[in-house]
Amino acid sequence: MNNKKYGIGYFPAPGTYTKWVEKDHVEKAPVWCSVDMRDGNQSLVIPMSLEEKLEFFRLLLEVGFKEIEVGFPAASETEYDFLRALIDQNMIPDDVSVQVLTQCREHIIRKTFEACRGAKHAIIHFYNSVSVAQREQVFKKTKEEIKEIAIEGAKLVKRLSKEYEGNFRFEYSPESFTGTEPEYALEVCNAVLDVLQPSEDNNVIINLPVTVEMSMPHVYASQVEYMSENLKYREYVTLSVHPHNDRGTGVADTELALLAGADRVEGTLFGNGERTGNVDIITLAMNLYSHGVDPKLNFSNMPHLVEVYEKCTRMQVYERSPYAGALVFAAFSGSHQDAIAKGMKYREEKGDLRWTVPYIPIDPQDISRTYDADVIRVNSQSGKGGIAYVLEQTYGYILPPKMREDFSYLCKSISDHEHKELKAADVLEIFKDNYFIHHSPITIVSMDVSRKGDFVEAEILFRQGNEETMVCTRGNGSLNAISNALMAYTGKSYDLQVYTEHSMQGKGSESVAAAYIGIMDDKKKKLFWGVGTHTDILHAGADALLCAFNNMNKEM
Repeated sequence: MNNKKYGIGYFPAPGTYTKWVEKDHVEKAPVWCSVDMRDGNQSLVIPMSLEEKLEFFRLLLEVGFKEIEVGFPAASETEYDFLRALIDQNMIPDDVSVQVLTQCREHIIRKTFEACRGAKHAIIHFYNSVSVAQREQVFKKTKEEIKEIAIEGAKLVKRLSKEYEGNFRFEYSPESFTGTEPEYALEVCNAVLDVLQPSEDNNVIINLPVTVEMSMPHVYASQVEYMSENLKYREYVTLSVHPHNDRGTGVADTELALLAGADRVEGTLFGNGERTGNVDIITLAMNLYSHGVDPKLNFSNMPHLVEVYEKCTRMQVYERSPYAGALVFAAFSGSHQDAIAKGMKYREEKGDLRWTVPYIPIDPQDISRTYDADVIRVNSQSGKGGIAYVLEQTYGYILPPKMREDFSYLCKSISDHEHKELKAADVLEIFKDNYFIHHSPITIVSMDVSRKGDFVEAEILFRQGNEETMVCTRGNGSLNAISNALMAYTGKSYDLQVYTEHSMQGKGSESVAAAYIGIMDDKKKKLFWGVGTHTDILHAGADALLCAFNNMNKEM
């Protein structure tokens, strides 16, 4: 590796353009333009077929895009046919503009207009590269010659827009803007604007592409602010940005550019695009959403977006992609799980509050993700709070605090030994296998419990094998009396230390109650647990007691 062959290839804005520094967040959504079907599609190993492009186009409409770059119609027959299908079959809503890309070359521009004939709203996006590297190495032309290419392109699109049927709007991009002297980029853009003559009825888009990321985001922000403050006809110009992600800071470039005066963003779903990709519109829009700003795009069914995207592009959404990845809300760490569970509980107890749950930037349910499957995930690193939360949220069991610890060690041990994540169904299975009665050597055939003054008397008929035995005892409560009967019947003693109960579902007599019991073995000084469920809380408590007793005897 030889870092000496690299240097500064960008040109900072002349003077001081740092008003964007004074702003701490983007206050409103920009105009969004999806370039998935052009920039995104041309970067695929296998470009989308006509049918796939139509399906993806419908997806973009569902999300709410009002501007969609549908292709480079002069580049291929598929691109051309796709645009014609959209126009001829009247598939473009009246409030949506399709955008097409063309180089500043006459035959390509003419073919582009032919493809757009009859469009209700079409944006003709023309460009030429103006960077130092392109001028010197590719075109071998002077600044004046490069500017003349842009001017001639502007004249041609303006003339052809009057010759062809359709409603046309113009966009110009000084390609490789980030490798261009800002003063020169401004000179070229203003020359183009002089030709197009923006007005109230003729809004023109000037797009500043980060064709290749060359600088830190704040440098780009100052370049954008410089252009915003010095472009001619600014009130009739929509200033657009089109960041790529070569340095991994495409989102930062865009957010700072919006603070610096940009009005519009071109990008793709999930950041698909040439090399490291375009800027990720989902991340940008959801970042706005997380600050309480309406992004004007609907990502409420994120799993559906992922499904269609992966089907049509044959790409995969990385598990850690912001907002959309399968694991972005997942908490495996015990401390994280505990904080999330307590945050959820706090929000529930306090009513409708602003979203402030620890570790989770937005409510997963807003984008059709679930708490049980997507937030609290169970493995060998999980904690008692998270595991108990899965059990409570998914199945309604509310474990007493000390039981949570016992159950969490059990789950973590199984996950560790089997080297796998435990799904909610796995957690429930472990819970029932270890704390419910299955094949008990002792059963209670019948119970008759009644209060006699300060005490409760119980007549319990026990069965072991084929032999039944009636035991009569008393206690200070119903469960205490049953427990005394069990100790009298078995001759084994313990200390009943924990008893909790709650209603799980239904109302009145149909309600199912859950009871949790922890008994302390007099010799081992260890708590053993049992759970019971029944429409009668006394029966639920008795079942929980028998299970705890059986668990205690297993270790004797």
